[in-house]
Amino acid sequence: MRWLREEEDAHGRLMYDFLKGQEVYEVVERDDGYIQAIPASGYFSDYRKWSPRHKRAMKYVRGRVLDIGCGAGRHSLYLQRKGLDVLGIDISPYAIRTSKLRGLRNARVMSLAQVGPLLGDFDTLLMMGLNFGLFGTPWKARQFLRKFHGMTGESARIIAETRDPYKTKDPAHLAYHRRNTKRGKNVGQLKIRVRYKALVTPWFQFLIVSKPELEEILIGTGWKLRRAMNGSSPTGIYVAIIDKEPGNRLNNRVVRKRKEPGE
Repeated sequence: MRWLREEEDAHGRLMYDFLKGQEVYEVVERDDGYIQAIPASGYFSDYRKWSPRHKRAMKYVRGRVLDIGCGAGRHSLYLQRKGLDVLGIDISPYAIRTSKLRGLRNARVMSLAQVGPLLGDFDTLLMMGLNFGLFGTPWKARQFLRKFHGMTGESARIIAETRDPYKTKDPAHLAYHRRNTKRGKNVGQLKIRVRYKALVTPWFQFLIVSKPELEEILIGTGWKLRRAMNGSSPTGIYVAIIDKEPGNRLNNRVVRKRKEPGE
């Protein structure tokens, strides 16, 4: 997805309004009509209120950090206070404005597609807040992972949060799974958009994956799952610690983009 125009920046504007003292909710709409309201306060939570998996995940961060989809900057700010060199990026101008107002020194409006070697080398790529989903589809995930392989050091790692889509009994989710299966998609391939007041983002693809699906995506990318934290949680949410495979040299030939199932 490209940068968000002001009338599309629902996600960032609600963060900005919350910072200014308003009580706001983010409305996530799925393309089957399913809607979920999420309080904005979670994007600003202090380390003391983080889940155990988020706290444990921070122990695996090292070196220069790229926080992909940094939002209001809760993880970037924590790591910055710990003395790490952190760059936070987000497609939302208001999210970046919010994170800077909160004290994040290095933050840029940037899409995932713009991430590349010109940013320099990174030791840790952070994708918390279910941000593994920003890859959109399994095919795109593999392409980005191969790209990340070329812009990171030999001992680099990715710390990414996602959700096992199979850990649900909700009839609406199970019906969505069946629809995806009929279309040849993974059950966790979602099409969603974010609403806030009169603002609404464009529709975008979002990917949630089980641990076996994640391991399958990683094959041939130069990355390997080291461990999954809270993988047995009833909610299905877990943080994957993904390390670069030692001595792995990728064939970085250009791969022609194919049409995704259901597109």
